[in-house]
Amino acid sequence: MLDHPLNSLGFAKPPSETRVVVAMSGGVDSSVVAAQLKEEGYDVVGVTLQLYDHGAALAKKGACCAGRDIHDARRVAETMGFPHYVLDYENTFREAVIEEFADAYLAGATPVPCIRCNERVKFKDLLATAKDLEADCMATGHYIQRMQGAAGPELHCAADANRDQSYFLFSTTPEQLDYLRFPLGHLASKAETRALAAKYGLPVADKPDSQDICFVPNGNYAAVIEKLRPGAAEPGEIVDLEGRVLGTHRGVIHYTIGQRKGLGIGGLGDPVYVVRLDPDSRRVIVGPKEALSTRIIPVRDVNWLGDAPFDSRAEWHVNVKVRSTRQPRPAVIRPVSATEAEVELLNPEDGVSAGQACVFYAPEGSRILGGGWIWRGR
Repeated sequence: MLDHPLNSLGFAKPPSETRVVVAMSGGVDSSVVAAQLKEEGYDVVGVTLQLYDHGAALAKKGACCAGRDIHDARRVAETMGFPHYVLDYENTFREAVIEEFADAYLAGATPVPCIRCNERVKFKDLLATAKDLEADCMATGHYIQRMQGAAGPELHCAADANRDQSYFLFSTTPEQLDYLRFPLGHLASKAETRALAAKYGLPVADKPDSQDICFVPNGNYAAVIEKLRPGAAEPGEIVDLEGRVLGTHRGVIHYTIGQRKGLGIGGLGDPVYVVRLDPDSRRVIVGPKEALSTRIIPVRDVNWLGDAPFDSRAEWHVNVKVRSTRQPRPAVIRPVSATEAEVELLNPEDGVSAGQACVFYAPEGSRILGGGWIWRGR
C-alpha cells in the first residue's frame, strides 16, 4: 500500500513535498495553472522563456512570449507568492524554430513553428531545466489531457473541442508525457479558465488570447522570411497545370497551397487555386479546386504513441487531421519503417501541404496516437 494517497498530480506524497515547474507564457492559461497548483499547496516554480529580442517584443501586441508577457508572468508569480525565473532561449529558439521556418517556406512548404517550439524548446530544453531544478514534473497551460492507460500515460484530446491543442502536441514522446502535466485539459470551456483567474485575483484574468505566431507580427509570414532571407521573394510566373503562363507573382513565399484570393489573374472564368509551388523554377502552379484533392500522403519523422510498436502491423485504421482547423477523418496508415509511413485518406482532402503535420487519432474515443510530418505535397 502507498504511504500517502496520490495527489492531484499523481505522486504519492503531499503537495507541499511535490515540486512542479510551470511553463508560464504570461497568458491566462498558464497563469491559472500556476495559481491553482500554488493554492493546492504545491512547491511551484514559474519559468518564462525569452524567445526573441526583448526590445522588439515590447512594441508588439497579440502574440505570446513578448516582453509584456514576461512582465505579466512575473506579476502573477508575485501575486501568488512563488519564485519566477526568465530564461534566455533566444539562440536556441532561432536555431531550432525560426531558421527552419524560413527554410521550409523557401522550399515551398507550409511549416507549423508552434509544433517545433513545443518539440525542440519547451518539451526538450525547458523540460531538462525543470529536471535540473529537481522538479517532480512540469505543468503547462495547454488544452490537452494526460490519462493513465494500461501501458502507461496516454495523450487525449481536451474536453473542450474548441480549445483542443492536440494537433500541436502530437510529437510529445512517451518519455516526455511521463513527466508532463496538463491541468486545464478537463475544463469544459475557456470561460471556466477565466473564472478561475478572477477567483485567484490574477492581473491577467481579462487578457486577450494570443492569435499570431509569436515571432510573426500580424500574420505576415512573407515579411519575416524576407527579413531572415534577404532576396528570397524573387518574382516568377503563375502557370496552369499544362504550364501555360497566366501571370506573374512577386515571390513564391507569398503563396500557400489552396490559396484562391490575391492571385491577380482574374478573368479566367472558373475560380483557380494554388495547387503546387515550385521554388526551384519560381513558379506558382494553379488549377481547379478538384486538382487540390489528395488521397495519399507520405509522412516521416513519425512519433508513435500507441501501445504496440508502429511497424508491428501492416496497417493501422485511425482518424487523421491534416490541418489544425479540420476535423479528424478516417484513414489507413501503412508503416514503411518505424518513422515513415503512407497515409491513405478514405475520403480525399483539399489543400494538403508539405510541412504540415498529419496527426493520428484513435478511431473511437479521444486518444492521440501520434503523427508525422507531410514531406511532399502531392
